[in-house]
Order: sequence, then C-alpha cells, then structure tokens
Amino acid sequence: MTTEATSTIDIDLPLEKSWEILRDFTQAVHYVPNLTGCELHPGPVEGKGASRRVFQKNGKFLDETVTHWQEKQGFVIRLHEGDGPAPAPFREACFIYKIQPKGEKTQLTTTMSYTVRFGLLGKLLDKLLVKKALDGAVNKIARNMKSYYETGVPSNKTIS
Repeated sequence: MTTEATSTIDIDLPLEKSWEILRDFTQAVHYVPNLTGCELHPGPVEGKGASRRVFQKNGKFLDETVTHWQEKQGFVIRLHEGDGPAPAPFREACFIYKIQPKGEKTQLTTTMSYTVRFGLLGKLLDKLLVKKALDGAVNKIARNMKSYYETGVPSNKTIS
C-alpha cells in the first residue's frame, strides 16, 4: 500500500521564476533539511534520467533520479541508494514536486510517496512513527522552499 505525505504552499513569485529555480537539480541543498552537499551524476542535468547524490549531515548519502518530468509543472524523483532500492524503512520512495500558477504567485505542492518494508511490522511503524515524521518533514521542505525561492537565502537550517 502506498502512503503519501503532502504539503501545499504559495510562493510569492511568478511560475516562470519558480520553475527556473526548481528545475536546477543542484538547488535542493539550499532548502532540504540536513543536506550538506549535492553532486550530479554523469548524464543529463535536467529532465527524465537526471540524477544526483545528496549528502546528509549524518555522513550518509542518498541518490535521486528523475523518473517523470513535465516542463513548467514539476517532476518526480525516485529515492535510492546507488543501484539499490530506497533506504530502509522504505521498499520504494519518490518525491514529487508540482507547481502551478496561482494569479501572480506559484502554488507549490511537495509530496513524499512511499511503501514500507517489513510487512505488518513496517505498516505498524509507518502508522505510529514514519507517516507523522514525514508529514512534518514534507511541510518543512515546502516552507523552506518558499523562503529560499523568495529571498535567495538558503533556508534548510533556519526554518523550523
């Protein structure tokens, strides 16, 4: 069963400017909490197949590859470790960024979509811990993106 954590927020920028920032696959380090760096993998730098490795404060890394791209609308990235699956506790995980115009502003929707490992135990952990934590994390990413997009100041360490 797939579970989703979603957050929607308005950014005080027109769609074109928001898309200009969103499409730059190196920008996540400025708004995703606990990231310390980002390296693009060889290949495309945007669009389907673009891939990056993001480095986390805890010394670990995560690979992210674009599986779906819609110009000026958003994209989906699959979360994985190297050639393997998503990190535990996930069996599969992806992050979805969607934007659409809202007058002179941009409406941003961020979604983490995932399935958990470990059978019934995983489902219980998801219900008790994982989903609640991801609801907060996805909301924080959206708020950090709004702050970063509107000010140009990295927000991954300052917005709580």
